Amino acid sequence: MRRVGAVAQPLVAVAGTTMIVLGLLFWSGNALDLVPLHMLLGLVLVVLLWSLAVTAAVAGAPPAQVAIAIGWGLLVPTLGITQDRILPGGAHWIVQVLHLLVGLAAIGQAMALAARIRQVPRRTAR
Repeated sequence: MRRVGAVAQPLVAVAGTTMIVLGLLFWSGNALDLVPLHMLLGLVLVVLLWSLAVTAAVAGAPPAQVAIAIGWGLLVPTLGITQDRILPGGAHWIVQVLHLLVGLAAIGQAMALAARIRQVPRRTAR
């Protein structure tokens, strides 16, 4: 179990950082041809979040933390895919900020789950 946390945590960090940089580029009107990469990395993040949630559940994490992570994993792509149709016009920046906050929360949850998994004591050989 600890290996899942050890492997997933740096992957979340790399994917999350890349997505934030891409998002900032998109906000400034640049690199819009990289939106599919941003979306793919978002799906990778969700898969990592779900993997960490299941692993943390097996490791004894609180069920509420696991349920929130799984639900959040559904929210992330739903908001990401539909955000262009929500509040079009001058108020669309609100949706963009919400998208950023939802993504940051997903990264934070994944990191917290990975840290919890890595704290599980190693099993000793018998």
